[in-house]
Amino acid sequence: MLGFRARLGYAVRLHRSYSHGGTESLKKTALYEFHRSEGGRMVEFAGWSMPVQYKDSHISSHLHTRQHCSLFDVSHMLQSKVTGKDRVKFMESLIVGDVAELKDNQGTLSLFTNDKGGIMDDLIVTQTSAGYLYIVSNAGCADKDSAHMKEQLAKFKAAGNDADLEFLEAGLMALQGPSATRVLQEGVSDDLHKLPFMWSAVMTVFGIQGCRVTRCGYTGEDGFEISVPIQHTVELAEALLKNSEVKLAGLGSRDSLRLEAGLCLYGNDIDETTTPVEASLLWTIGKRRRAAADFPGAAIVLRQIKEKTKRKRVGLMSSGPPVRQHTPILNLDGKVIGEVTSGCPSPCLKENIAMGYVDTEYGKLGTPIKVEVRKKIVDAVVAKMPFVPTKYYTVK
Repeated sequence: MLGFRARLGYAVRLHRSYSHGGTESLKKTALYEFHRSEGGRMVEFAGWSMPVQYKDSHISSHLHTRQHCSLFDVSHMLQSKVTGKDRVKFMESLIVGDVAELKDNQGTLSLFTNDKGGIMDDLIVTQTSAGYLYIVSNAGCADKDSAHMKEQLAKFKAAGNDADLEFLEAGLMALQGPSATRVLQEGVSDDLHKLPFMWSAVMTVFGIQGCRVTRCGYTGEDGFEISVPIQHTVELAEALLKNSEVKLAGLGSRDSLRLEAGLCLYGNDIDETTTPVEASLLWTIGKRRRAAADFPGAAIVLRQIKEKTKRKRVGLMSSGPPVRQHTPILNLDGKVIGEVTSGCPSPCLKENIAMGYVDTEYGKLGTPIKVEVRKKIVDAVVAKMPFVPTKYYTVK
């Protein structure tokens, strides 16, 4: 069991990792006042004022998501749509994924890459049946992503291609947990059991028309992300919270949930200095895209696939005090072989979990290693991710 001191220490570090400065200049989602009225503890995150937690403790909120379901405000994320007959060609000029192979209303996780194969951001691209691509990317990269897309679009159109880009002003909420389907089904006429993981549909949700419901999330649980007309964001949140299964959750539990699920946080675990191969995200590169070698940085990435990389992202489990970002990773002789990029005590496993990059020769599962925590050397082992089994829904 995690002792009181360990739990308290993690909570303090968690809150210190976000800024608690003045919020006057920060961007606010449509739920800002709602969060405050519900006891949300607001912090700065990616230029937005967002709730890190509510009245329940971080651990209680985390476990509630695993056992019931939680509602997260993710409206700070960048939502956009790409139209035009060459929309697929345009997106494939920016990312590693095979968009052309997607069926109507099917989505995929992909990566923006630069000419050196570095990851500029991760994103979800959905091929909608309405003649456009629906894209969700990270709040922390919103300015960079939007500028990059606009710059590349101008070049694309100047070459005679047909595509256009629109950034959406809409709310976005994530309903995550084992009871999410039952909760949401009460408010929609569509049969959610026919909507598999990474598929999407436009629905009327609790009487609100024009909501895009996508079966995905960032917790490892079954769940949905709901894009809602911005003027109805509070209305939808209130409707979902009428069910006693649902509680509001903030950035704190979202971070520990995604780490248990082995999911990367951009800026921590992946950035422009890491490639998809180093980040163990090779599966995001479509087979056709590999064969065509036509995505940004393809020459470098494909060479890494063939020749292997010097480092790789791995999962870690350790004893003693919990590890944090930038914790050095050592071999048994005390040589530094890498660095932790994310770490926390797992509320579900009652053990310390982390991910980081190590020299490739130490990347095999079960390899004993060491980590240096507050000048103390503690035992660790390379562990399989996800740490907690994911429960993504597939139609049987």
